[in-house]
Amino acid sequence: MKDTINDINKEVSIENVQIDNEQFYKISNSDSMRPFFMSIVSDSNHWMFISSNGGLTAGRKNSEYAFFPYYTDDKITESSEITGSKTIFSVKTNHGIKIWEPFSVRNAAVYHTSNNLYKNTFGNKIIFEEINHDLNLIFRYQWNSSNEYGFVKKSTLTNTSDSVMEISILDGIQNIMPYGVTTDTQNSVSNLVDAYKRSELDKESGLGIFALSAIIVDKAEPSEALKANIAWSSGFENPKYLLSSLQLDKFRKGDSIQEEKDIKAEKGAYFVNADIELSEKAQKDWMMVGNVNQDHASIISTIETIKTEENLKELVNSDIEKGTERLIKLNASSDGLQLTADSLRDTRHFANTLFNIMRGGIFDDNYKIEKWDFSNYLSKAN
Repeated sequence: MKDTINDINKEVSIENVQIDNEQFYKISNSDSMRPFFMSIVSDSNHWMFISSNGGLTAGRKNSEYAFFPYYTDDKITESSEITGSKTIFSVKTNHGIKIWEPFSVRNAAVYHTSNNLYKNTFGNKIIFEEINHDLNLIFRYQWNSSNEYGFVKKSTLTNTSDSVMEISILDGIQNIMPYGVTTDTQNSVSNLVDAYKRSELDKESGLGIFALSAIIVDKAEPSEALKANIAWSSGFENPKYLLSSLQLDKFRKGDSIQEEKDIKAEKGAYFVNADIELSEKAQKDWMMVGNVNQDHASIISTIETIKTEENLKELVNSDIEKGTERLIKLNASSDGLQLTADSLRDTRHFANTLFNIMRGGIFDDNYKIEKWDFSNYLSKAN
């Protein structure tokens, strides 16, 4: 039995670290704190509200274009096991198969683990990390935003041991919303919404399509659902795909799972399942991408891109970094950048300015104002 008392009393600390040439604030042993709420920003129209335990809501433009259900803080925190990222590893050891489910209460007293949380100084990236000291494995996943592709979840599994490991991976995202569900409908008749859900897989590209069988209306008239939310992945060769969470318990028990191609009347999910050999001191990287409000043409275009683009990972990463650069420029236009001896204060100033311009906007051309526009304003306002 593990020393759970020591685990409960782990010291919480914060420090500035560098990851991939970018500054992050690291909260060590974040699981020892009460769950707290955060907002993840973007240069575009993404919105994400996420709890430190992993529960989240996200979408684009407004709450009517949600990728995960739009709920209040308490419900989002409570839904961490069924909404957002979910990962399960089946690890072959000398003592048999070990099931590891990072960031889950299911493994709370099974392994000796350390949990850390990282958020970059610009506020548009967040990383969850769990270190399994018993299995000698580290798992990280990171949420990013891309104007072109949507929401990007990057995952990394690292083998810290001196031997090769055989691991079966089941990784994905749960409770994906279909297009066309309003906030009021989701909050008042979510069970009815589930009945209308349909999740389909394009096997060749591995793209999941999450739609309604029909738009939910209270009128005796046809209402076709002509748009969908989508999810796809990159990083595995010929994985199995799941479109729901129905087979997670089978995987936990060590049973084989069957690929899902068309799931009706169930909460949408997108999982990939693959077996890997992870060399000593090596790591495996993969990513998942989700987007909202996609019509037939954009879905077909995405499928073709997945099938034909050899540098897909580089394209996604490049668009993520362009977004960070644009976010910095937007904030700089309102004097949001400063450099003092106190980096925490600099980051606070950046965040304060950022949320100010999110509410009030920025000047179109630095601080230049057209004379004709100002004259028109004075003639009407004075």
